[in-house]
Amino acid sequence: MKIMQRILILLFVLILSITESLALELVLPKEKKSIVNTNYAFFVGKTRRGESLTIDNEMIHTASNGAFAHSVKLKEGENRVILRAGFNTVIYNFYKPPKTENIKPKLEEFEPQLYTVLNDNTPLRSTPVDYGMNRMSHLFKDTNLIIDGQKGDFYRVILSKNKEGWIAKDAVKPSENTDINPKFITMNSETFKNASIHTIEFTEKLPYTIEENNSEILFKVYNPSVKDDSVYTINIKKPEKYSYKTLSSDGIYVFKVNAIPYCENKSLEGFTITIDAGHGGSELGAIGCLGDKEKDINLLIANELKDILCQMGANVIMTRECDAFISLADRVSTAQKNCTNIFVSIHLNSIPDIKMDIHKNRGTSVYYYNPNSKDLAKSVLDSVTSIAGTRDDGVRTASFAVIRPTDYLGILVETAYMTNPFDSVMYKSIIFPRNAAKGIAEGILNYVTSKK
Repeated sequence: MKIMQRILILLFVLILSITESLALELVLPKEKKSIVNTNYAFFVGKTRRGESLTIDNEMIHTASNGAFAHSVKLKEGENRVILRAGFNTVIYNFYKPPKTENIKPKLEEFEPQLYTVLNDNTPLRSTPVDYGMNRMSHLFKDTNLIIDGQKGDFYRVILSKNKEGWIAKDAVKPSENTDINPKFITMNSETFKNASIHTIEFTEKLPYTIEENNSEILFKVYNPSVKDDSVYTINIKKPEKYSYKTLSSDGIYVFKVNAIPYCENKSLEGFTITIDAGHGGSELGAIGCLGDKEKDINLLIANELKDILCQMGANVIMTRECDAFISLADRVSTAQKNCTNIFVSIHLNSIPDIKMDIHKNRGTSVYYYNPNSKDLAKSVLDSVTSIAGTRDDGVRTASFAVIRPTDYLGILVETAYMTNPFDSVMYKSIIFPRNAAKGIAEGILNYVTSKK
């Protein structure tokens, strides 16, 4: 009898200890002791429902499911952060190294030299920075460039007397020719029902840019070897909705603008739409307060969206239909090979490890890169927030690889914040994937069936 009582007591203690251990579960930080270079430590996790939580003696609000997120400002040197929930106490130690002086590279100028581009799709940038919205065009292999300076990892490119660009040093090589003298041959434009084709022909491959204003697209090819500032420009009237593509072969540049037709029958028939479920396989994406993986929720929404768009008459292409890793290049290639009209990448957002208001940074945001995709992004945002009930987190620009191509309208939808405790209640509901997908589909339909 005494032995049985002892066994029962041991079981009770074991169950109690397991229960208490579940009173506080953290997704972030992953290590209890670490060296960091950020200004804030970010804590994401969950407690038992109704359990009080303090971080450094500050009471933390939790969602109805126990989810929480909080950031703590770090000072240089040692930082100790204490979390308490119920009978649980967890201590984290962070070491933040002293700041080091960030020495900005200086411009070094030299005599103009001839270089050639090594690969297709090489970014020509407006600033010597390898990120952001600074791409002027994507140059073709063997394009001839005149370079007269360097700054950090970039060379300065002469485009014309009053215009310059920047290109990564590892993207070019010194030309085998000591001198070139490109000759202009011809320039032509043709207009069709839903497209226009524009050509500029030289004897050599030269740099080009694409610019836009309120009413026109400006396709420019530069011949920097000409001292009288030779720039060849085709002014193209913008269709109401459009995509475009640039091709080049042996000095011939072909710029094609496709008008997206207005649909009156409230149908997506004739449209090819590529759905891109973000992440997959070994690429988990963001991790939510409750330990959810972004890749799984992305796929749930994508599959729901596929069904809805097919019912609307669209030809639907999926970049992935299961839990598999797909490279960014393959996602883009899939869309381009299938002559995609609209590309939708589906994600859930996360709050970075900086001081942010978790009550403000929640809801749905939609990103675009090319100006022609802005109206689509706005239409989808309005529809998702209305149907899924998420907060409007805005339409924004970003240089994401999957939405940079110009031959389709590309948007990236962040349907909710995985690291926002209150959004976690929403996206965990059984109806959220369907409602988010319905919102995206209705936003696309509203865009193609409406006039500005």
